[in-house]
Amino acid sequence: METHLKNSVLAKRLDSAQISKLPPAVQRPSYDRDAVSPGIVHIGLGAFCRAHLAVYTDDVLENGAKDWGIVGVDTMSPAIRNALKPQDCFYTLLARDDGEDKLRVIGSMLDVMITSDQRREIFDLLIDPKIRIVTLTVTEKGYCQDAATGSLDEKHLAIIADLANPTTPNSIPGFLTEAIRLRRQAGQPAFTVLVCDNLAQNGTKVRDIVARFATLRDAELGRFILDNVSFPCTMVDRITPATQDADRAIVAADLGVEDAWPVVTEPFRQWVIEDRFPLGRPDWEKVGAIMVDDVHPFEMMKLRCLNGAHSMLAYLSVVAGIEAISDAMADADLPKIIRLLWDEDLIPSLPVVPGTNVEAYTRELETRFQNKGVRHLTLQISSDGSQKLPPRLLEAARELYAAGTEPKVIPLTIAAWMRFLSGRNERGQDYKIADPYAERLATLAANAGDDPELLADSLFAVRDIFGEDLPANQHFRTAVIGHLSSLMAQGTAKTLKTFLAGNKGPASTNTNIR
Repeated sequence: METHLKNSVLAKRLDSAQISKLPPAVQRPSYDRDAVSPGIVHIGLGAFCRAHLAVYTDDVLENGAKDWGIVGVDTMSPAIRNALKPQDCFYTLLARDDGEDKLRVIGSMLDVMITSDQRREIFDLLIDPKIRIVTLTVTEKGYCQDAATGSLDEKHLAIIADLANPTTPNSIPGFLTEAIRLRRQAGQPAFTVLVCDNLAQNGTKVRDIVARFATLRDAELGRFILDNVSFPCTMVDRITPATQDADRAIVAADLGVEDAWPVVTEPFRQWVIEDRFPLGRPDWEKVGAIMVDDVHPFEMMKLRCLNGAHSMLAYLSVVAGIEAISDAMADADLPKIIRLLWDEDLIPSLPVVPGTNVEAYTRELETRFQNKGVRHLTLQISSDGSQKLPPRLLEAARELYAAGTEPKVIPLTIAAWMRFLSGRNERGQDYKIADPYAERLATLAANAGDDPELLADSLFAVRDIFGEDLPANQHFRTAVIGHLSSLMAQGTAKTLKTFLAGNKGPASTNTNIR
């Protein structure tokens, strides 16, 4: 990033002084930003939150709200602070739709802080009564959960370290617990914790994880969290690939000034939120969010149909050497496979989603996946499979078996993930496996060599991922090993053609199983 800025011919950087000078086609804040005070602290400053939560909140500020600005907190590195602070925390949203670009400068992020050297300042801010909501996008692995059970992984090294030094925490459970303790000690009512990550029943799950950590630290504090802190569940949806230098160049050319870290996204966005905010909230429903009593049906639809399909496309594509989701959707067979996944496995596993035609939702997903303007890299999507596959696909498989039917495409996806763990695609190119269990999984794959049955059995033995039931299910085990054998011996293209030849005919007419 620093090299990109240094080599640029543009002398000026996006900041408050440049906002009024931007080209007329660029949307920018019309509200008085100096009059806005923070009401939200957001933890985890990846691209997604800046393309989603911050945009909805920017819309609320445009409608006249003045007390719902966002202070961003990052727990990973100072890179995002170094990029945004010189820009007065303004950044550009680049919405791309097959060649049509729309630029918007977002102003809802008022400040950026980093836990590595500002932990005490952050805790002081979290004690302030004007902060009423803490939002999070830290990915599934950020909550230190056991992937198979969804509960706190009490053997996680970060959890062990934080329990030994609870006032200087580094994990998300430890950080939230200490913030809640300090706020309670200061006599302030508890803030609402709003989780915006792709976890089933994300609010409930994170509440239980945080309360368990707190209980291990202080049983009374654990009870306080369960009784007094609201953790609404949410469903978030907007495809947001990692920003590339080419994106920065496009933004700089259109703005006439540098933006060190713009965000690239699709036009579509959706946010469904359980309406449980004891200290109040922004009027997000006035700018497109859906406030509900129960988010579960919506999150299941998105988690399985979008995220589950993304996982399937990612593993098959990385192994085949396909770089982006839009490229995968141009393949002769992958779109047919994803349609089967939806029709045969995922739609039948869903509860009724109020006011929603789920098949129409998946048809819209096809169009979104085909968007060449959003180059969503399959290797990026492939990360953290040990954490993502259980809620996205393995739970659906369990429910289908429990209902007396069998998943058809999920075993192929699991086989593709197992093949993916070799770290080399069919073109002989190596790639890095990004996963909390990466070293363990790569070692199992290497030790299994070219033996698909040994590889499958070694991975099935990782109970943190598969539990006890699925490895003991003979149909599931046989199906996975059969697909894995084909992928290893014949490659992806032939495996898909063989699979499709055995699954001809109209899509299943199964109704939802719940």
